[in-house]
Amino acid sequence: SLQACVIPPPKRSTCANYARVVNNILQGLTNMQLWLRIPLEKSESMDEDHDKSETVDSWEWWNSFRLLCEHSSQLYVALDILSSLPSMNSLGRWFGEPVRAAILQTDAFLTNARGYPCLSKRHQTLLTGFFNHSVQVIISGRSNHNVSQVSEGVLSRDENHTEDTPTQHALSPYLDYMAYLYQRMDPLPEQERFEINYRDFLQSPLQPLMDNLEAQTYETFEKDTVKYTQYQRAIAKALVDKVSDDEVSTTRTVLMVVGAGRGPLVRASLQAAEETGRMLKVYAVEKNPNAVITLHSLIKLEGWESMVTIISSDMRCWDAPEKADILVSELLGSFGDNELSPECLDGAQRFLKPDGISIPSSYTSFIQPVTASKLHNDIKAHKDIAHFETAYVVKLHRVARLAPPQEVFSFAHPNFSPKATNQRYTKLQFELPQDTGSCLVHGFAGYFDAVLYKDVHLGIEPNTCTPNMFSWFPIFFPLRKPIYVPSESPIEVHFWRCCGATKVWYEWALVAPSPSPIHNSNGRSYWVGL
Repeated sequence: SLQACVIPPPKRSTCANYARVVNNILQGLTNMQLWLRIPLEKSESMDEDHDKSETVDSWEWWNSFRLLCEHSSQLYVALDILSSLPSMNSLGRWFGEPVRAAILQTDAFLTNARGYPCLSKRHQTLLTGFFNHSVQVIISGRSNHNVSQVSEGVLSRDENHTEDTPTQHALSPYLDYMAYLYQRMDPLPEQERFEINYRDFLQSPLQPLMDNLEAQTYETFEKDTVKYTQYQRAIAKALVDKVSDDEVSTTRTVLMVVGAGRGPLVRASLQAAEETGRMLKVYAVEKNPNAVITLHSLIKLEGWESMVTIISSDMRCWDAPEKADILVSELLGSFGDNELSPECLDGAQRFLKPDGISIPSSYTSFIQPVTASKLHNDIKAHKDIAHFETAYVVKLHRVARLAPPQEVFSFAHPNFSPKATNQRYTKLQFELPQDTGSCLVHGFAGYFDAVLYKDVHLGIEPNTCTPNMFSWFPIFFPLRKPIYVPSESPIEVHFWRCCGATKVWYEWALVAPSPSPIHNSNGRSYWVGL
């Protein structure tokens, strides 16, 4: 019934004998975890053979140990937090590691004006981060604060009475301060509360062209009011640009919603027309017969029969009776183009007038290297290469983002160029901040940013993401074998978007600091069907 056992720290970065003993124990464990104590500092080497002035990054100790133990999913970290802390970039690495406990030494506490223990701002920030990641905090050491008053809320041995002079543990003032820090945290925003059960849960991306979406999937996406508000703003701006105030009473704009689903974009389009006082004729094109039934009911219920024509067809096969002024779609995936928006819109742009507007008008994908120990172990549990060559949609939580995101592929619509191709190739080089230290890269987190029309955009790229939007989680491209990145070494990655007769797929490979295999060659493990 014992859940975990804390084991002593290694005495140096090369501790093969100790790791071998621990690894032997790990082989026989089923439920119990081992928590390896690691000091959170640039500590002096305890090896007598080395110069005492030599400093060691204790992350290196952990990394060496877990490599020797084959990335065991039952080996975790218990970090010893002392009075001095490494840089914030160096600390950030640990949020992608399997940290289960933070052992906070009493020597790390300062004293406030009233004589009570408190922590520095940097310690407070670190502990708040640990609280957000469900890391247990353990107070360790002797009490350095002789606080005479009984702390509020500390009960006597009889838990039902607080009168008389209650007996309290010598470390209670430290515990009370931890409770104060925890209670002072901002409550989770509504979006985070909605997403909490999806944290670090690997999902296969949707295949909306091959498969018809289920009603529950439509329902979830339709609740994303922020997304449809952005679409409505973009459509309103496009309508105003298309039809001047003088032509309002004489001009009816033709708008096509391709991939109409159960009608949220139809509603956004008609609300934009009402808001701008423009007349609109809408064609709603949808291939999913179940969604078409719901769409018919919506049109009838809202009394939109005179304005909306429903087309039950694949947009790539339909012959439109007239050309559109505006083409609206929501075919974007977590990586922008990973649900085949380029291929679909290339097929649909024949409906568009030469001066027609596509909403979205462009989109760009982004990636950044991450440490994601939990995701790696979850994929490793499948015991095959195919799962390491698959991109996953995942609400990233226990990850360390090692460098700022960079652009990967861009697409613009409409694209009438006769030489247009949706195949892409790029290579990117990421520089880690100098004070980060060494790290382990488990894969790449992917995002997108889309320009709907002019200055109206939506996306999930961390620096420009649309607030309170939950339709998309990031995408994760794993590496079959995690890559060790020495301090101040660049990371170079190559990405391909490949197109075949029946499918589209990605391939990716690292070339620096050390080469990895090319992942998903010829789309052997993961593809999106046309």
